Amino acid sequence: MDGFAVRAADLTTASELHPARLMLNQETIACGTVPQVAVVPGTATPIATGGPLPRGADAVVMSEHSQPAENGAVEMFRPASPGQFISSAGSDMARGEVVLRAGSIIGAREIGMLAACGTAHVTVACKLRVAVVSTGDELVQPGEPLRPAGIYDANGAIISAAVIENGGEASFLGAFADDEEKLEAAMRDALASHDVLIMSGGTSKGAGDISYRIIERLGSPGIIAHGVALKPGKPLCLAVCDGKPVIILPGFPTSAMFTFHDMIVPVLRRLARLPPRVDIQTSAQLPFRIASELGRTEYVMVSLVQGRDGLTAYASGKGSGAITAFTQADGFIRIDALADHLPAGENVQVTLFTPQVRVPDLVVIGSHCTGLDLVVSKIVQKGISVRSLAVGSLGGLAAARRGECDLAPIHLLDAQTGVYNRPFLAEGMELVPGWRRMQGIIFRSGDMRFEGRSAAEAMKAVLADPECMMVNRNQGAGTRILIDQLLGHARPDGYWNQPRSHTAVAAAVEQRRADWGVTIAPMARAAGLGFIPLTEEHYDFVVVAESREREPVQAFLEALSSSSMQDALEQAGFSRAG
Repeated sequence: MDGFAVRAADLTTASELHPARLMLNQETIACGTVPQVAVVPGTATPIATGGPLPRGADAVVMSEHSQPAENGAVEMFRPASPGQFISSAGSDMARGEVVLRAGSIIGAREIGMLAACGTAHVTVACKLRVAVVSTGDELVQPGEPLRPAGIYDANGAIISAAVIENGGEASFLGAFADDEEKLEAAMRDALASHDVLIMSGGTSKGAGDISYRIIERLGSPGIIAHGVALKPGKPLCLAVCDGKPVIILPGFPTSAMFTFHDMIVPVLRRLARLPPRVDIQTSAQLPFRIASELGRTEYVMVSLVQGRDGLTAYASGKGSGAITAFTQADGFIRIDALADHLPAGENVQVTLFTPQVRVPDLVVIGSHCTGLDLVVSKIVQKGISVRSLAVGSLGGLAAARRGECDLAPIHLLDAQTGVYNRPFLAEGMELVPGWRRMQGIIFRSGDMRFEGRSAAEAMKAVLADPECMMVNRNQGAGTRILIDQLLGHARPDGYWNQPRSHTAVAAAVEQRRADWGVTIAPMARAAGLGFIPLTEEHYDFVVVAESREREPVQAFLEALSSSSMQDALEQAGFSRAG
């Protein structure tokens, strides 16, 4: 504090009306200057902030509370108390006091404290050096062209980032093909220069799964555990090779990350001298029954939406190979190994991926359509966050009844009236027209079981050929209802393959995993597939009355009705609502 070093006793009666007059000593104390003159009764010494206090002084008065006087004096307008504006030596830290303990993490604050103590060098433990290796003939690195039957290596990037988040120093060494000799050389090099080796893939029982077989040649004691009672994540392999941990995670991204979270993170944080991870949980209710496998603890990723009675947790419905599930989910639930299911309406604890629940501005739950993506993209540009969950038309209606969504896209035909969607509305629901879309049978061009035939003729050929494989849709989807009407009681091969989107159906046929399916005309055109029209559906939106006037809902409806959006939908292969 810039001001004057004084004796507090000289200012006991000082005030604005009766200032105390003190004579100035013939020195000014700056930072780093050793005082030469003592402050005796009736005197004061000018002092800068940080300057050492002269002998005799026990307080500092701010310059603002003084004014110069004649004959080398200064007048003080306020009294002072002993110790005022003074930091005594040892008040921050004293000789013999513990400044940092062994195992402390050195950050900016700790570095500042060490510097203030005059310590230029300290002995530290190096960050845990973790080698990350992906394995598999199919892997292609991001940024490179994707070859036929190849998949991009997501695990390398995910695991490396997770290692860094948990105190390690990750070195991604690349993806290696299923060549035992080359892979063994890579594993030996990794262990020679790192503290821990984390791999993904090659730990199951397939012909190309060779990673775990190499471990026994790398050092003792070798494999400690191979296979855990987790779902996803059963093939996890844990080993120690001459004192260094070796972890082989499953190849599927979801399996890899759950086993990493459950088994590996506690070890990494312990080795990195970090405190245990603290999971943040919240309560939610399940809208649907979730089946589980007895004997294995199961993790299920969920997306959270706000309902009338609190949060509702929707299971992702994607397999252990789905990387998008992580980015779209808010967290996960844990199903005990002794439970074979969780019933609808069950209250569950959701472990969050982020510290807070991200409640979206607009929630859309119901039927999937590529046209919906066009409308959502338009309002997202305005800064509106949207959560869209594809659970089928019936699932969307149920969510609307429970107040769990703002909009429910549906395409349901009432068999008795021949009317789309409106007969299914309940009290508190309003129907807003969306667009028309043609549903039909898709197939690969040139397949004579379908080429040039009507839908009835094609179905007759399908049911007569046991080699003809279909791809279905999930229960509750409007398309599934159409398929079941088409098949009657027949259940051809592939019936139980039930993806949740039109995109997945088209991909299955295009990639020859199925010969036919039912999807919308724009998807057939985009995939270059043959198409036999079945019916033009009304894809409309159920609006929950209590949400009707909310700004995000209004923004969606305005975007939907705009001429530019109607033109975009027509260009994408949809028809305007009549």
